[in-house]
Amino acid sequence: MIFLGSDNTSRLVGIIGYPLGHSLSPAMHNGAFQHLGLGYHYVAFPVKPEDLAQAIAGLKALNIAGCNVTIPYKEKVIPLLDHLDRDAALLGAVNTIVNRDGELWGYNTDGAGFLRSLREVGKIEVDGRSVLIMGAGGAARAVAFALAKEGAGRLIIANRSRDKGEKLAADIRQHFACPVQTCDLAMPSLREELKSVQLLINTLPLGMFPQTEAMPPVEPEWLKPPITVCDLIYNPPKTKLLAMAEKQGCPVLNGEGMLVYQGAAAFKLWTGYEAPVDIMRSVIRQQLKRQI
Repeated sequence: MIFLGSDNTSRLVGIIGYPLGHSLSPAMHNGAFQHLGLGYHYVAFPVKPEDLAQAIAGLKALNIAGCNVTIPYKEKVIPLLDHLDRDAALLGAVNTIVNRDGELWGYNTDGAGFLRSLREVGKIEVDGRSVLIMGAGGAARAVAFALAKEGAGRLIIANRSRDKGEKLAADIRQHFACPVQTCDLAMPSLREELKSVQLLINTLPLGMFPQTEAMPPVEPEWLKPPITVCDLIYNPPKTKLLAMAEKQGCPVLNGEGMLVYQGAAAFKLWTGYEAPVDIMRSVIRQQLKRQI
């Protein structure tokens, strides 16, 4: 159903990726638009690689208000845009496009969404904390840059490909004063580094539905309070890693907050309104229950 605004019109927004699979974003945003009575409608746009340039040009031609961007196009859309926000330029990745009077602006709301989740859901302040991040892909990059910008005391990038981890560490050092080091995603280095951190963040897809029995190579005895364990996965709401950490007495945080808050930031960029995050969170939980 397309929800119309008070002037009987609707502006289109959506998500571009390929393949898209079952994205929760349409339900989340449409629930928020309807709650506020805004004339916007969010749809999924599965765009094949050879059609990407035409699809981005179509945002202008069809006066589409904007869109989210997901795998594999977060980097590839950049040359097709007119302007880049500073955070998107630093990350070299865009997850939100805004059409302003026919000019396309690229933003990245992932890092801000993660930080807001840490503060508002996890009740965690970043300043001065030592953080170990598992993974060195796009999600890890957004999280690491946000943490460094926010004043983390030290970052450790743990990745199976040490070269990829070193590349991310070098990029962070280029822009921020935060000390950054790398380690292998395996014993004994991972076990040793966990002795001196206050925050462990998993950005890897290990444990994501339907492969819920998978998890990063972390043993229960390595996790002890005051370590807080975060997993960017939101389906299932409690991964095997989080269940293990909770059993060890550690505070835990899943990826639901990051999904909601990065979406809320995009929502405001498109509409100018603060997003109803409680409604968005409720819709996500309803959608996840239907998948079980």
